[in-house]
Amino acid sequence: MKNIYIATDHAGYELKEILKKHLNDNNYNVIDLGPSNNNSVSYVSYGKKLAREVVADKKSFGIIICGTGIGISISANKVKGARAALCYNEEYAKLSRQHNDANILSLGARFTASYHAKNIVDVFLNTKFESGRHKSRVEEIDNDSK
Repeated sequence: MKNIYIATDHAGYELKEILKKHLNDNNYNVIDLGPSNNNSVSYVSYGKKLAREVVADKKSFGIIICGTGIGISISANKVKGARAALCYNEEYAKLSRQHNDANILSLGARFTASYHAKNIVDVFLNTKFESGRHKSRVEEIDNDSK
């Protein structure tokens, strides 16, 4: 079973709790990296913290949430090996996995209803990387020297 790391800032706290229940109900091993309440926190530290965990745990996935999903995904993508994709629908989630081998899903809590977020998460976690012609591009993303 893959580990699913999840983290947010204060704006995404409620959605994080909903998604944790959804993931637990579907027998995923969920590791909550915080925060433990909706008090104001920096999305930067939580995005980077989650990205480091996902990169270290190669077979895992991550889910990060902030108000828009933008700031926390930018922060996560500063960690080498992290490929965070901001997805507002199932098609983005599918393509981010198939073509980009995204290992972190970013969601915008202010713009994504919880029922829709559950569907996006399910598609993201159940879509395989196609490899093939996409493999060299993903390697290029992960390689600092190109």
